Amino acid sequence: MNQKDIYVRNMPLTEAREKWQTALREINFFDSAEVEETGVEDALGLVTGGPVFAAHSSPAYNAAAMDGIAVHFADLAAASDAAPVRLKGDQFKPVNTGNNLPQEFDAVVMIEDVHYVNEHEVELAIPATPWQHVRTIGEDIVATELILPVGHRIRPIDQGAMLATGVTRVLVKKAPGVLVIPTGSELIQPGTAPEPGQIIEFNSRILAGYLNEWGAQAKGGAPVSDDKDKLRSAISDAVWENDFVIINAGASAGTRDYTSTILAELGEVVVHGVATKPGKPVILAIVDGTPVVGLPGYPVSAILTMRLFVQEMIYGFMDMQQPAAQWTTARMSRPMHSAMGVDEFVRITLGQVGEELMATPAGKGAGAVMSLVRADGLLTLPAGSEGVGTGEEVQIELLRPLTDVQSTLVVIGSHDNIIDVLANLLHKGRKTIRISSAHVGSMGGIMAIRRGEAHLAGSHLLDEETGEYNVSFIKRFLADTPLQLINLCYRQQGLIVAKGNPLKINGFEDVAEQKLSFINRQNGAGTRLLTDKTLKDLGIDPNDINGYEHEEYTHMSVAAAIANGSVNCGMGILAAANALNIDFVPVAEERYDLIIPKQFLDDKKIMALLDLIRSSSEFTELVNRLGGYSLRDSGNIMYEQ
Repeated sequence: MNQKDIYVRNMPLTEAREKWQTALREINFFDSAEVEETGVEDALGLVTGGPVFAAHSSPAYNAAAMDGIAVHFADLAAASDAAPVRLKGDQFKPVNTGNNLPQEFDAVVMIEDVHYVNEHEVELAIPATPWQHVRTIGEDIVATELILPVGHRIRPIDQGAMLATGVTRVLVKKAPGVLVIPTGSELIQPGTAPEPGQIIEFNSRILAGYLNEWGAQAKGGAPVSDDKDKLRSAISDAVWENDFVIINAGASAGTRDYTSTILAELGEVVVHGVATKPGKPVILAIVDGTPVVGLPGYPVSAILTMRLFVQEMIYGFMDMQQPAAQWTTARMSRPMHSAMGVDEFVRITLGQVGEELMATPAGKGAGAVMSLVRADGLLTLPAGSEGVGTGEEVQIELLRPLTDVQSTLVVIGSHDNIIDVLANLLHKGRKTIRISSAHVGSMGGIMAIRRGEAHLAGSHLLDEETGEYNVSFIKRFLADTPLQLINLCYRQQGLIVAKGNPLKINGFEDVAEQKLSFINRQNGAGTRLLTDKTLKDLGIDPNDINGYEHEEYTHMSVAAAIANGSVNCGMGILAAANALNIDFVPVAEERYDLIIPKQFLDDKKIMALLDLIRSSSEFTELVNRLGGYSLRDSGNIMYEQ
């Protein structure tokens, strides 16, 4: 196969799914599940392989449903307060709940309504009805009655119903066996420190985990290097030993992407290339009657592609109805432009801010695992869509329960490592509270508050004229918003440099003179304003800073770029340098505040957050460990309007 012709074409998603379902039906994939017998007590979570019928009735005899006396209802037909009826000798018999009702009786009177005249005589003032307080034979289940249909996932209550009717063995379907084959010569196992060019192999664990969660019996195989013969051998063995096979990576058009070529040699490639983002280079093939799915190497692409094509395979194999997706309506906090010609799946974080459920993109990049960790849902932008605008109402497919979303504290604004400390402590102490943070810079946070998209915003905007933090910007952009400006911390800002500071960087003068590479923060970030003020005070033209236009969105991203040698230095906080064990050249101390609209001050989530800041010794200890912080005003109101 010519490398340029590696894609059949980027097929529309609907067409690709239809072709794949047709191919699966042609090999009778959905009729191939084996059935085995197991004990009912071992069947929890398994799927019935045939209908289950009651072996005998439950209850198997007429049973007293109350403590009291067994009677014949006709003997009490005339009983009343004015003319109570007395029963003697064999006209009644004491019974307890669950006792067999003697054949000569057809009703039970509760003990509370029975007046014993003596040991052998009772007086009753209330008439009885036929079979009152009696569980008749088969009241719950009648012998031969259907208990469970085929294709039913067995629950604890189902186990009880089967055992109650004498069923102790049940036919169940064997879950599909799946092998996940990770590919790539660069892969190493977890627990090994990666060298440059090496990648820790974790995708197979993620993919097998989802497959097992959906009902398969999946396991990850050993990584296969980028060698045609080894990959061909691994696939050939796997299709004979499993119900279907997942291959991770090697599905694209790289010089070492052999998967499609090998699958075409061994069997039939049904689909190669689907018009989705992420997940475009998916391969759907049949080899020796066994489905083989080639997934992209990036984890987010692989997971989302598997949701589209593999989840329904498992439910179909087990003859089960796939659970319906849960949806909610939200309002976009920022615009999203659509990639033309593809169905795009955008990871979204959600938060209930006032009366509105706000949706914010969780991050881009098919390799950004944390974007899925943080995501509350998915927004689908269909092919042909121009995207969505700020404030537009959208439908979100939920990835976590809506109750979790509604207990989320939405923090938008400047990034600081303390936010992560607060998120952990809030969840630790109050399991229902989560923090969803979007790092868009201080000005981005102020605009989010202005649009009603966040509960609070982190900000450290320095007014060059007054030397005051945040207040002048609040007066300018949030003049009509009643709020409190509450201090979180003071922190050390400076130049983050490599371990040991090998280039002997002492300040921006050295960066400019030696033409060292620099990484900046984005426009609107407080750190960007501090950088600009520092350069201005030193008389340094930003154009003399090599990399001034190179931007990152968090202090940790800046520190990571320096730690891996991508750049020589960048402006950030001491805590970020400490976290990655690199060095730091102090430039200034700055004040970092939280902007909180007054409408949220009585919100239990905000109250819990402020309580932590103001009174938690654990919070203080954890922040001090980060280094570079002062909490001298933490929790104090710095400004109110």
